[in-house]
Amino acid sequence: QLQLVESGGGLVQPGESLTLSCTASGITLDYYNIGWFRQAPGREREGVSYITMSGRTTNYADSVKGRFTISRDNAKNTVYLQMNSLKPEDTAIYYCAARRPKGVTTWTTASLYDYWGQGTQVTVSS
Repeated sequence: QLQLVESGGGLVQPGESLTLSCTASGITLDYYNIGWFRQAPGREREGVSYITMSGRTTNYADSVKGRFTISRDNAKNTVYLQMNSLKPEDTAIYYCAARRPKGVTTWTTASLYDYWGQGTQVTVSS
């Protein structure tokens, strides 16, 4: 089946770290750019990070730059988001999404993505 599945979410204290995984089935991620998005209750979905098909280009929201790192392992059909120095405002459901290259540079628009995972909950609280 055509599916993206996120895993690795959970409850952590401020300052701790967490790594999320996004694994694909039914598609081969070698041919897709991948974005991580998050959505908190009452808030719009926002782009967190992005990685191109080759992995040579990455992007981050200003709010997470320097704390989060995106990477991919195409042999495992998996993309990762390492989150360090977590803050309470990072609490949200995190989603991964895939899109074929479209010849555009913007990455924060959700409607540009073709496939979405079901989300994984990240809660940062003392």
